[in-house]
Amino acid sequence: MAQAELLESAPEGRLASLGHHPLVQTLRRLSRRKVAMISLLVIVVIYLMGITAPWTAPYGFRETDLDNTFAGPTLEHPFGTDRLGRDMLSRVMWAAQTTVIISVLAIGSGTILLGVGLGLLSGYRGGWVDAVIMRVVDLISSMPSLLILILVTSTIRPRWEDMWRDFEQWSSIGGIRESGATDYMLVFGILALLGWGSMARFIRAQVLTLRQSEFVLAAQTQGASTWRIIWVHLLPNVSHLIVLVVTASLGAVAGTEIALAFLGIGVRLPHPSFGTMIFEYSGLRQFQAHPNVFFIPAAFVSALLVSFNLLGDALNDVLSPRRRNMSR
Repeated sequence: MAQAELLESAPEGRLASLGHHPLVQTLRRLSRRKVAMISLLVIVVIYLMGITAPWTAPYGFRETDLDNTFAGPTLEHPFGTDRLGRDMLSRVMWAAQTTVIISVLAIGSGTILLGVGLGLLSGYRGGWVDAVIMRVVDLISSMPSLLILILVTSTIRPRWEDMWRDFEQWSSIGGIRESGATDYMLVFGILALLGWGSMARFIRAQVLTLRQSEFVLAAQTQGASTWRIIWVHLLPNVSHLIVLVVTASLGAVAGTEIALAFLGIGVRLPHPSFGTMIFEYSGLRQFQAHPNVFFIPAAFVSALLVSFNLLGDALNDVLSPRRRNMSR
């Protein structure tokens, strides 16, 4: 075995190579930015609230107490209650779960599977494959995204609900509708189909540079297939960028989910969402009478979206060599 191979197989060699991995180096630069770390902490806390809501929420999101409506903060209800006596802390935690489910599934199925997969294929194959994929990306990018989401969601929803209603005689399907899973599937499915274009274009640009690299040319010389070159040689070299771009994209998807719910075409009642909670008390009369019921979900939404924006700015500074040099 050659000396270089022995060094790579040694634990010290693996640790050294890990320390020089682009993702590790980027995270080190990011960790030196206090604003980015505080923003990341806020995002993690809110997402953990949503993930653990079924086990840590004091009450279910449907539990009401009509004898204790619009109560102020107490030990039993730290954020008070709403017009039906529902615990606001629990409602916020369940609303965070809705944001987590929609954003993670939309990013996973759209940005990662479609965006990364088609971006890798487009950048490496080129030719008519690249032309077709990029024309689809141009078509998606040229549309006003929120308007298209509103139109598609409002027109598809009735047929979507009719389709599930036809299967209600199956107890398991009825349970799916009752749980609100059909609403989640509709919203994240549309977000996924309309949100993969920017990732595909970004990955394509990276692959266009990498496909002329020596390791790719060597793999082609050895007769490696297209898929092997894409998944074994190209994907690992853009994985650190994928992780960082996905992190920044979560904020846009979370904000869109909240906006759709606010407009009444996202995840609907009785399943909680930050958008529906804010809309319910956004009227002047309700706001003047009970401002705390409006401000509590609005504060969480503001903290989440501002944190995502600040983290995205920090990631942009870290990933851009020009901006990184200017900040030194």
